Amino acid sequence: MPRRSPYEIVLSEEEARELSRRATRFSLSYWHVVRAKMILFAARGMNNDEIAARLDTRREVVSRWRKRFYQLRLAGLDEPYRRGQARKEEDQEPLAKRGANHGPHTG
Repeated sequence: MPRRSPYEIVLSEEEARELSRRATRFSLSYWHVVRAKMILFAARGMNNDEIAARLDTRREVVSRWRKRFYQLRLAGLDEPYRRGQARKEEDQEPLAKRGANHGPHTG
């Protein structure tokens, strides 16, 4: 019997629009699109096992992102903070804004 998540997802209209937009974007990373789909499926009442099977991922992954969305809403779907060396300022600027002349020097 599938487990029932304690994190029931109910979306506002704005959240549903934004997640639907993210779920169909080709310009976002694969994982941003998958996270949006996970939450949309969760909002439709699907359990974590069903979502994982549909998106070809593990139940634990679905569970983690469902919980993060429940706690932090849309901000929870962004990359979590990771330990390690801080990113350089130039690496934090999106590639589209950097332009072709500001990429790494290849020598």
